[in-house]
Amino acid sequence: MSTQRIKGLRSRLLDTQAEVCIERARYYTESIKKTDGRPMILRRALAFENTLRQMTIYVQEGELIVGNQASKPKAAPIFPEYSVDWIEEELDDFDKRPCDRFIASEDTKRELKEILKYWKGKTNVERVEAIAPKVALRPQQLGVISDEWLLEGGFGNLIADYETLFKTGLNGYLNEAKTHLSSLDLLNPDDVRKIDFLEAAVAAIQAVIDFTKRYASKLSQLAQKEQDPARKAELETMAENCSWVPANPPRTFWEALQLMWFVHLCIQIEGNGHSISIGRFDQYLYPFYKQDVEQGKLTRETALELVESFFIKCNEINKIRKWTDTEFFRGYPMFQNLIVGGQTKYGLDATNELSWIVLDAAAELRLFAPSVSLRYHKKLADDFLIRCVEVINTHRGGMPAIYNDGCVIPALLYGGVAAEDAYNYAIVGCAESSVPGKWGFSAAKGSFINLAKVLELALYDGIDPRTGEQLCPGDGDLSTFKSFGEVMAAFKKQLEFYLKHSVMLDNLNELAHEELVPNAFVSAMIQDCIKRGKSLDEGGAIYDINGGPMLGTATVADSLAAIKKMVFEEGWIDGAQLKHALDTNFEDTSTNPSGEEIRQMLLNKAPKYGNDDDYVDAIAVDVLTYYASVYEKCRCLRYGKGPIGGNYRICATGVTSNVPFGTFVGATPDGRKNGRPMNNGVSPSNGMELSGPTAAVKSVAKLPYVHMGGGYIFNLKMAPKMFEKKEGCARLASLIRAYCDLNGYQMQFNVVDAKTLRDAQKHPEEYRDLMVRVAGYSAYFTTASKEVQDDIITRAEFAL
Repeated sequence: MSTQRIKGLRSRLLDTQAEVCIERARYYTESIKKTDGRPMILRRALAFENTLRQMTIYVQEGELIVGNQASKPKAAPIFPEYSVDWIEEELDDFDKRPCDRFIASEDTKRELKEILKYWKGKTNVERVEAIAPKVALRPQQLGVISDEWLLEGGFGNLIADYETLFKTGLNGYLNEAKTHLSSLDLLNPDDVRKIDFLEAAVAAIQAVIDFTKRYASKLSQLAQKEQDPARKAELETMAENCSWVPANPPRTFWEALQLMWFVHLCIQIEGNGHSISIGRFDQYLYPFYKQDVEQGKLTRETALELVESFFIKCNEINKIRKWTDTEFFRGYPMFQNLIVGGQTKYGLDATNELSWIVLDAAAELRLFAPSVSLRYHKKLADDFLIRCVEVINTHRGGMPAIYNDGCVIPALLYGGVAAEDAYNYAIVGCAESSVPGKWGFSAAKGSFINLAKVLELALYDGIDPRTGEQLCPGDGDLSTFKSFGEVMAAFKKQLEFYLKHSVMLDNLNELAHEELVPNAFVSAMIQDCIKRGKSLDEGGAIYDINGGPMLGTATVADSLAAIKKMVFEEGWIDGAQLKHALDTNFEDTSTNPSGEEIRQMLLNKAPKYGNDDDYVDAIAVDVLTYYASVYEKCRCLRYGKGPIGGNYRICATGVTSNVPFGTFVGATPDGRKNGRPMNNGVSPSNGMELSGPTAAVKSVAKLPYVHMGGGYIFNLKMAPKMFEKKEGCARLASLIRAYCDLNGYQMQFNVVDAKTLRDAQKHPEEYRDLMVRVAGYSAYFTTASKEVQDDIITRAEFAL
């Protein structure tokens, strides 16, 4: 069980309200105003330094790991360089949101409004709008594409190079940058281009070192005043930790944790990208754990308390998003993925004692960050897998999520990743595979793609029924198609058009980010930015592969299967009848059959993905295979500039976008009504997985995983009663092994019944720490909107 210290820290965290913090906007803007005319990457590094030098720092009572993102825990900094209009419009309503609320004091509002005036005409969003042709932004208005989350925020989705950091500390990076800078040949044009980045990297790294010295000083002062001998000794050790790391390589497990936290934290302060992840925590830190235990400096119990302290700090990081973006990311998620298990580069089981400690910490804390994941492989010990299942049951928020080495590694190899790096992969954000310390901002960076909307456009001659707009002329509609082949051809035509359109938007956005918001510190933390003298935006990373989240796989597969079966094979209705039923949202009672009768036929007679039916599963595979054939040929802005890749891969995560995107899509041929959510991730549509969990996993395992290196989300909701008997855990472990043997890429679980969730809707005050797996992340159920809550409730509930 958690110690009294950890229980107190957790309780205080849960009681803390999310607020808006002005400090980052204040100090960043203060510096930027003074450096006009200098290179932007250096201006940003100096503004980063000014922020770290002046921002509030604090040490909370009882905490063992220190470092804060904002002036208070869970407060969100403001990053005006990305966008200001939405902040201005929503500032007075941040505390009135239906979820993800933030409190802003009147003083904060007044100062922020003044700061925003300076940024008018200077933001990333305005730069993209200035260079984008008018047609480029229209798919967003149709609900086909959404890239606002990228326009209005920083890039994330990466893992710092902790393996090297633990060997050299930040001084190693600082010295390397200085060495490269001093050895530049200014007669060489390529070297001239490196000056700005390397100068910025030196300034940013030094700023972080100086920032951490502030904590060392503060801790020393607190230690001098402390009367309790035990706490005094802790504060003295923490002061020593912060005076040594992150500048130098850690000497102890505690120092290693503190180093990791400082680097992880400062990346968040520098930019405002989410999905800054932690990677192979148990692999990086195990040598320090083992050394300290063997030397008698550390016990397992103390190590667990330190890990739990680290986890609590992860929950203090926050981000405020535009409301329309928040609808895609509800529940204050930051997507800080941490993974355990997996294999060594020699194919041996990498599980160690620290892997077990991470599971214990997740089970005891039941917090939504970090997102704990498991790398599964065939040699994984039964007792460790059983413990993972026990934690899934205890945590109730889908942790750990399961990732299959047997699929992820081949997908990475297919994308050009070296075998040694593929075996060292970790997950960033929701479900995206990445090589820690070597991968740029692009594990899942790109526009959202709404497959269901693409299908709707295809069925309406390319015309959006909501707005009447037509960006890509079609080849007919449901009333004129003569064969199912014509339907598929029309769909693929629209899909190719909008995929390429999304890449065009991504390239414009990346260009603006490179010009206006490059980040030197995080770039320096990724190989080979310092060696190449390039930021991540310029192509400094070893690997760089894009892939925006897409959604609607099951909705589209079920819809296409219904058209094929009912219209062109069985002839139960014709295309015109189906089109009219869709036009009228299945509500016209004057037709024969009526709209509702047609809907019932679609729901009950057409094959449904998620039931191990090759008829419809093959359509899902066809759609995704075609998607990949188009997407993988597209190039990002860093193509040919050094990184391996530079192209795109499928990322079928979609987070909670299936709910807001559903409002753009009318009734669909799978029987879904106008405005309702689509399926989540690659999970079957809610209520359609009628043949049990075994059939569901068989359907999902058929998907072309080698093309889906960006990951996918597969949710299963398990009935709590299944775990009342001891064999329940063994059965779920067997299901996981069977799914992975079938080449399933990822799976995650909610262990909660619909009755409990409905009661939590009615009495949220009684369920403040009820955790659920939303999409590629966990969140407290009561923080989600009612629409997302309903979507989770209606997911099928299985028992084995």
